[in-house]
This record gives sequence, C-alpha cells and structure tokens, in this order.
Amino acid sequence: MKKLLFLLVLCGVLFAEEGVKKVVFDLTSGKLEAIEKKVLSGIAFNKTHYENQLEKLDVAIVIHGDAYKFFIKDLKNSPYKNDANLLKAHDQLGKRLIAMAKNYDVEFIMCESGMKSLKIDKNTLYDFVKLTPSSTIGLIDKQNDHFAYVPIH
Repeated sequence: MKKLLFLLVLCGVLFAEEGVKKVVFDLTSGKLEAIEKKVLSGIAFNKTHYENQLEKLDVAIVIHGDAYKFFIKDLKNSPYKNDANLLKAHDQLGKRLIAMAKNYDVEFIMCESGMKSLKIDKNTLYDFVKLTPSSTIGLIDKQNDHFAYVPIH
C-alpha cells in the first residue's frame, strides 16, 4: 500500500510540472534598449504566448555585468549617479520593473559578488531583488531546476 501511495504522489508531482515552461535570463547588458525589448516587452510577450497555449512560463533573471544599474532604486549613492540616460529613464523603468516582478511573477536575482566590487549597497536595491553569492551560482541553481538558459548581452 505504501508503494502505491508513493507512486501516486510521484505521478502527481511529475504531472504538476506538465504545462510549465521555465527560463532563466542571463542579464549582463547595460543598454536601455536591451532591457526594454528583451526583458520588459519580451517577457510579457512570452508569458502571453504560453498562457494562450494553456501553459505557464516561470521566469528568473540573473543580474550581473552592466545590468546592475537598472535595479537600484536610489541612484544618488551609486556608481551610476552620473549616467544621464539612466537618470532620465529611471522612474518609469523602475515602475515597469516593479510591475514585472509583481504582475508577471518574475524572479530577479542579483550577483552579490559583483555588487561588492562595485560598492553597491543591498539597501539601495528594489525590494523585489533577491541576492545570490555569484551569478554563476544563480545560473547553476536555475539550470539544475530545469530552467532553459537565454543570455541577454
């Protein structure tokens, strides 16, 4: 009886994942066009596509390289305080990223190692940003959880 119960639970777990796609974006780009096209518009498009197929898309984004600047809520005390293009787009971009985290359930994961080398204080990040010891660890963890890998350079 215990074996039968175990098999039923196992089948339930396996079938629960059916209809769920998973993707981890490796975000290193510091270009506003890349975050607009591939993160904000691209993820919304992809989520809608899978919903129309009666499937779910789980999205995670590992942030490192030049992409840190998009996830800092207060740029005044950051290495990006003099980036005129970022300052101009910052408020609107921040609102859209918050909406992406909340409405699309996107998991944003930032490389803590790079933050330390750039002297980015974790208290200056948006609340939805989670930390991982390194981008490599974040990507390894997601890929071992069966997330497809997509780079955004």
